[in-house]
Amino acid sequence: MTDGARTELPAGQAYYDDLHVGGFFATGRITVTEAHIMAFAGMSGDFFDVHMDDEFARAQGFPGRIAHGLLGLCLVDGLKNRAGVQLQAVASLGWSDWAFKAPIVAGDTIGATITVEEMRLTSSGDRGIVHLGFDVRNQVDVLVQSGRNALLMRRRTEE
Repeated sequence: MTDGARTELPAGQAYYDDLHVGGFFATGRITVTEAHIMAFAGMSGDFFDVHMDDEFARAQGFPGRIAHGLLGLCLVDGLKNRAGVQLQAVASLGWSDWAFKAPIVAGDTIGATITVEEMRLTSSGDRGIVHLGFDVRNQVDVLVQSGRNALLMRRRTEE
């Protein structure tokens, strides 16, 4: 496979050496519930009215209370980690360019398409750094979030 070829990655363990720029996979989906929103508010301490008060949220132009943007990111990271493509990551190196494109409300079902955007070996060459692009959509195919995640990846070792 050549870098840049947009091809779906096969299910199973995926080491740095198994990936290529343009490779992608879809996650499963999760329905965001009122319980998710309330638990996230309690855990994060973010009780901003747009997440807690339907009337306030409607006055701001939303259909009702909306999920925290970071809750969406957290749920999508969990979906990534449970996907059929099991990335053999060592650690997350950071999230960047994350954008909240449309609100997520209780009852929405979200999932992501994740694409390998950049790859390089570490200076020692024993691991790789992969930049993944996320395209998060709801049940009616509206783009609700997008952004990037850098992962430190394990390399496939010779047996």
